[in-house]
Amino acid sequence: MSTPHSLCLPVLDFSIMNDFGPFGTLSPSGFTRWVIERTRAMPEGWATRRLALMLRRLVVQSLNGSPIDLETFGIKMRLHPYNNVCEKRILLTPHYFDPEELALLATRIKDGFTFVDVGANVGWYALFAASKAGASSRILAVEPQPEIFDRLTFNISQNPFGTVKAVACAVADKTGELTLFLDPNNRGESSVKIVSSSQTDAIRVPAVTLLDLFEREGFAHVDAVKLDVEGAEDLILDPFFRDAPEALYPSLFIIEDGRESWQIDLPKLLEGKGYKLIMQTRMNLVFERK
Repeated sequence: MSTPHSLCLPVLDFSIMNDFGPFGTLSPSGFTRWVIERTRAMPEGWATRRLALMLRRLVVQSLNGSPIDLETFGIKMRLHPYNNVCEKRILLTPHYFDPEELALLATRIKDGFTFVDVGANVGWYALFAASKAGASSRILAVEPQPEIFDRLTFNISQNPFGTVKAVACAVADKTGELTLFLDPNNRGESSVKIVSSSQTDAIRVPAVTLLDLFEREGFAHVDAVKLDVEGAEDLILDPFFRDAPEALYPSLFIIEDGRESWQIDLPKLLEGKGYKLIMQTRMNLVFERK
């Protein structure tokens, strides 16, 4: 059983505004509960998405800054749906949250499953994988932003899986320290690149290459990697495939579609390493290597 969390480098001195009282003390009630129950039952569709977004705005306003405790698909999470789009999506419409990607990931889970979630945010992908995998699995949730990292570790601690290890660092093209740019309106969106004009905040964080991360964790193989780093996926994978032994090539990559931001032809690089594009969704590209 892994420890709850691990740090690449010493902990950053960073003040946070998270509430870590006992889980369940912030359970939804009244109007909020009524809306959540109905939006989570809504079928997929353009009209229902629009309605869900409208109701989400009303719920977020009614919460008046308070976080909320919810169990979603058997996963307990404390959500702060104000400055993080990921948490807003989980709150009311988790069944819209990468359903094809998660369904595919579930079919690849087996004994000893190894999954690395780079850009883990508050833990949705990592905890989903843990809920499906057995006790012999190893799951890393990598998140560099201190405020979001604390939410991640809290959510991990509320669930009984015991296989998720949180790592507080960025993954980049070199190991050391780097500047991370943050979107003040969406704390879950952070990158080593300035990816939108609204990003005005910046912090220094520890960083590690993907290969160094695998080697520090002692991985002999990696089954799947989810890579969501706001357009910097090419900066991570280019040096990884230059330096990593073939034995450490993950079997599956779920990569946020950043083709408008990438400086290299990342799909071509992956295809040259034996990967095939098996799924393209609204947000992600999924590559698999047999």
